[in-house]
Amino acid sequence: MKLHISVAHQAMTVFDDQGEVLREYPVSTAKAGVGEVSGSYQTPRGRHIIRAKIGAGQPENTVFVRRRPTGEIWSPALGEEFPGRDWILTRILWLSGCEAGCNRLGCVDTMRRYIYIHGSPDSAEMGLPGSHGCVRMRNADIVELFDLVPCYSEVEITED
Repeated sequence: MKLHISVAHQAMTVFDDQGEVLREYPVSTAKAGVGEVSGSYQTPRGRHIIRAKIGAGQPENTVFVRRRPTGEIWSPALGEEFPGRDWILTRILWLSGCEAGCNRLGCVDTMRRYIYIHGSPDSAEMGLPGSHGCVRMRNADIVELFDLVPCYSEVEITED
């Protein structure tokens, strides 16, 4: 299984092992564009794998902080209470770079930057850049994707 994320199209395509398209999803990558350096708030390019899947069995809109459920369930009221919070909801697919010096090791390490594919509030716009570096998805979409892809699935992030 392979995932391709197009920053230009703000879309993810999921391919099976024969290269056939299984699913397509709208996403939201970084508002600051693409880049690999730690602290840049940019989405890293290149080849990655899903190193860990976090949140199996949690209810939709479960709030995560540091990859742990907080006990909160996101709602518009909670969103209004904490307007500046970067919401990581429902499920997390933690990415690890595969290209030393590009998105792995040193100051460009995707995993050490805590770059995820994760769920977002329903109010988060898809199809437009808006994240702090991660790849945001609608909650229903991340639940479907989480159940579809195994750990170590390939993820390619390109600018095209």
